[in-house]
Amino acid sequence: MIILDGKKASQGLVTDLKQKITQLKATGTLPTLAAILVGDDPASQIYLRSKKKRAAKLGVRLVTTKLPDATSTAELTTIIQKLNQDDHIHAIMLEMPLPAHINSQQAILAIDPRKDVDGVHPLNLGYLFSGHAHAIPNTPYGILKLLDHYHLSVKHQNVVVVGRSVVVGRPLAALLLNQDATVTIAHRFTTDLTKLTQQADILVTAVGQPNMISAEAIKPGAIVIDVGINRLANGKLAGDVDYASVARVARALTPVPGGVGPMTSLMLFYQTVQLARRQTNHG
Repeated sequence: MIILDGKKASQGLVTDLKQKITQLKATGTLPTLAAILVGDDPASQIYLRSKKKRAAKLGVRLVTTKLPDATSTAELTTIIQKLNQDDHIHAIMLEMPLPAHINSQQAILAIDPRKDVDGVHPLNLGYLFSGHAHAIPNTPYGILKLLDHYHLSVKHQNVVVVGRSVVVGRPLAALLLNQDATVTIAHRFTTDLTKLTQQADILVTAVGQPNMISAEAIKPGAIVIDVGINRLANGKLAGDVDYASVARVARALTPVPGGVGPMTSLMLFYQTVQLARRQTNHG
């Protein structure tokens, strides 16, 4: 069985990315990502610290705006609009989740689609589904890059995606369709999920339920991509897939952690650089 190691797969991309960053800096452009954090969500603060470390290693400038929990939707959109107008900011991301009182969709709509590094603006989602992607949600993008690294083509493959979120399941389906896969999206209302997953040449799970997919749900020789990251009662991390049992029947499988996660993190900066190149006519 092939272990689809996201850390190893990201190494080659890092080399290419650093070269592009060096080229941009030589023209006087410092790729810059603006991250906005509203409130004191502990997980978001951990993710932000991790992004700061990676940005420093790559040579990307990360500008952080931390706002109090009481920030209104109007105040947040005003800050986003200022970042839109700053030519030195090439990419904007909102740390999710936002506080419940903030209109998340309104905040996303305020982001200039040209700087939407998470690919969640409706205009960018539309471009993606039309086959002309501008910015792509980072997890689906990372999954495609991971498969590319291991020379695993999705063309002609029957792919089942379990999960229909706007940041993973739906945009991943569009990416796969654009690469000539046959795609089925399953979700919590799908009847007889196991019967469906047993037909998948490639199975992607992104539901947040630990160990819900076992070996009996897998077609022998299938490629299994586990997006789920779940914290167990003992403090350990587990995916949506029962790794031990599925590893006995799958052709290839992502570990959790260390599979999709490192690719998702890198794609944030990969796309920051792509956006910077476009905005400065270098890409």
